[in-house]
Amino acid sequence: MFSKLKEEDFEVLKGPLESGRQSPSALAGILILAIFLQSLLFSIEYFVVGRYSVYPYKDNILIVHFWIIVILTVLSLIYAIPIVYKKSERIQYLLSILLSQNLFSITVLITVLFTVGYEREGEGVSEDSLILFTYIILGVGLLIFIATFIRFYILLRKGHYRKGSKKDKLRGRFETSSYVPVAIIAGLGIVFTIQYIARTTAINDINMMMLIVIGIALFFVMQFVLPEQLVILYCKYRFKSFNFDK
Repeated sequence: MFSKLKEEDFEVLKGPLESGRQSPSALAGILILAIFLQSLLFSIEYFVVGRYSVYPYKDNILIVHFWIIVILTVLSLIYAIPIVYKKSERIQYLLSILLSQNLFSITVLITVLFTVGYEREGEGVSEDSLILFTYIILGVGLLIFIATFIRFYILLRKGHYRKGSKKDKLRGRFETSSYVPVAIIAGLGIVFTIQYIARTTAINDINMMMLIVIGIALFFVMQFVLPEQLVILYCKYRFKSFNFDK
């Protein structure tokens, strides 16, 4: 699919790399910081909302997620060592993608789902309803990913990511209309979430409702970001110029 595109078609994607924001040493620091942040978020997921949620298969989800975090933590410690990441820059970047998606997508989504299934004074949401809600949110997230990936590919084909070109300078204007389908899908997902909480759950705290909506929105945002992360990873494997000198 991308094999027909040339290196100059991806040139703008080098921006974060050239600025140093995604250099191996910078990513090493982010990996270490993410370990502590992940521990905090998982504590909230397990002790704050998980303990009182009636979400189906809750214990199995927590166990699997715990071991995923353990594996990512060990790998993060390994690839934060200079002698390691200097020889495996591509794997380090892949690890950073997995870590960011686990932090702000998977962890946030699990916490939100457990919160929606929060049991209060004997009132709770049925398991079937929670499963249906989960499938719909995951389906919307998948649609956002697919729509964003297609949009990204079209922009690449049109040369919007060629550095120094006229289209590159006007890329912000050209991309504006292409956000519309993704925004519509995400908006429908947010509206559905609000209606579901209001009609189905026992949650009547406006602050908790806002946290749930923000969590779902963050999950959608991460699906929007994922295609670009994957394309940069692809470029790292295909083009030497997307990697730092050893």
